[in-house]
Amino acid sequence: MKKSSLVCTNLTKYYSHRLIFGNLALSLNECNSIGIIGNNGSGKSTLVKAIVGIITPSKGDVVMTIENEKIPREQHFKHIGLMSPYLSLYDELSGYENLEFFMNIKCPDKPSDEKEEKINFLLESVGLFKRKKDLYKNYSSGMKQRLKLAFALLNEPQLLLLDEPCANLDKEGIEVVYKFAEEQRQRGMLIIATNEESDLKLCDTLINIEDYKKG
Repeated sequence: MKKSSLVCTNLTKYYSHRLIFGNLALSLNECNSIGIIGNNGSGKSTLVKAIVGIITPSKGDVVMTIENEKIPREQHFKHIGLMSPYLSLYDELSGYENLEFFMNIKCPDKPSDEKEEKINFLLESVGLFKRKKDLYKNYSSGMKQRLKLAFALLNEPQLLLLDEPCANLDKEGIEVVYKFAEEQRQRGMLIIATNEESDLKLCDTLINIEDYKKG
């Protein structure tokens, strides 16, 4: 994987007049991982959304570089993989069709045969290959979570963000998450938002949202 970095400076987010976090800074390089911790409702997911670009911070910057080249903010999504409870996939598409749709957005230049090979590999890896033709709306909560992991890995991301990644997963599903998280940790950048001690064992550094609640 390419040399990469993520630097967040002075990140601040308000909802109305309520401070979610203020002047938060983090720095991440390849082969490095960060855990985001904090009480329920403290803003862990809000921080993840701000890093990904789903929401705009009230103040601060998020800078990503690959091979020392700054990536435009609107292109960050091509290099990021996100697995989260609030990620919405399409109910009326099958598991395969969902991955195919997003693969075409994230990796438009990849040859069709390589896209198909990658999708089938991921479906097999997360234990959904035999159910790939089933509609997403008919998946169990655990199956949906597995598909979200496959979605996050479609573009072989420089940065993988896992927000409460093991929610609704059985032991086998958790092991799959940890396998891919450890692989990412060894070759790219990894951020996990969680309070689960077993998840945090994958993290080199911890950031507690509660430390950034003062304006």
